[in-house]
Amino acid sequence: MVNLIDRVNPGYQKTVDAAYSTEKAETGKTTESAAQTPANQDTYVPGNKQSEAASVDYKPNKALVEQLKAEQEANQLRFINMVRDAFLRQGIQPAGGDGIWAQIAQGNFTVDSETKAQAQSAIAEDGYWGVTQTSERLLNFAKALVGGDPSRAEEMRDAVIKGFEEAQKAWGGELPDISQQTYDATMKLFDDWAAEASAE
Repeated sequence: MVNLIDRVNPGYQKTVDAAYSTEKAETGKTTESAAQTPANQDTYVPGNKQSEAASVDYKPNKALVEQLKAEQEANQLRFINMVRDAFLRQGIQPAGGDGIWAQIAQGNFTVDSETKAQAQSAIAEDGYWGVTQTSERLLNFAKALVGGDPSRAEEMRDAVIKGFEEAQKAWGGELPDISQQTYDATMKLFDDWAAEASAE
């Protein structure tokens, strides 16, 4: 099965690990400097109450990342199985891996009314694969990877753009209109998120 999340950002685990290693390194620096100060010597550490109150600690939300990834994989598998079943009922051998997306794009198959209704429900505006839910899921996943840090919105936007490019390659041509609508909605959500960084 093609894992679309890893295609969108194959380095997501590296991003999460890098954030945690930075956090550990900063914690280690504090411990080292404290160890260099003799126990009987007083020290003064100046602070800025305003900046301390305004600073936000952004940490990747590994639990949410894993939850979103598992949910997406389960729904993608359900969709692929529905398509494969429709193909097999018509005597069409489904392609493996990325090939199934190109096979769907060719449109050389028909679907029964039940499968069609399920697919239409899934891609409806309020459906799991609809524009709204999919664009929100993409943004939520990106935010979870960087702990909601709006200063990293452009980095995550670039990863999503790359994911859409990879999806187009897997599809074998221009993506369907719903994909372009999802792309546009996702970019708008990223614009809003990036604006938070400007406001801070």
